Amino acid sequence: MLDIGFLELLLIGIVGLLVLGPERLPKAARTLGLWIGKIKRTVSGMQREINSQLEAEELRQKLNEQQKKLDESLGKVKRDVERYAEPDSSAPPNSDAGADDAEETPPAASERLDKALTSKARRESATPAPSSPSSDKDSPSR
Repeated sequence: MLDIGFLELLLIGIVGLLVLGPERLPKAARTLGLWIGKIKRTVSGMQREINSQLEAEELRQKLNEQQKKLDESLGKVKRDVERYAEPDSSAPPNSDAGADDAEETPPAASERLDKALTSKARRESATPAPSSPSSDKDSPSR
């Protein structure tokens, strides 16, 4: 900022009094004060806006990082579920199929997961569940 002391202000006041005269000097000083206030408010508003934009950008970056971590862990879980849900597949669960999984798109992986879960549900529904004696006691046919 400017380093203006008392003597410099006094000199500016005397020059302003000589140039503008005693009638116009108070009005000019008031107008100058209003303009300086507007400039200060504008600058502080810009600073606040810049700071809020920087904070928002930091939050976006953190959110993107968390989203990437979540996507990676979700993909890993899907791959693990797919490997262990299909035990009759030709590849053992510990094979090096990671390169193929990395190139696979997420929709294709979810389709495979859906197919595996559907086939497992069909197998479970095909075997009849044994009836328990407690269910016969509670039946309304008594």
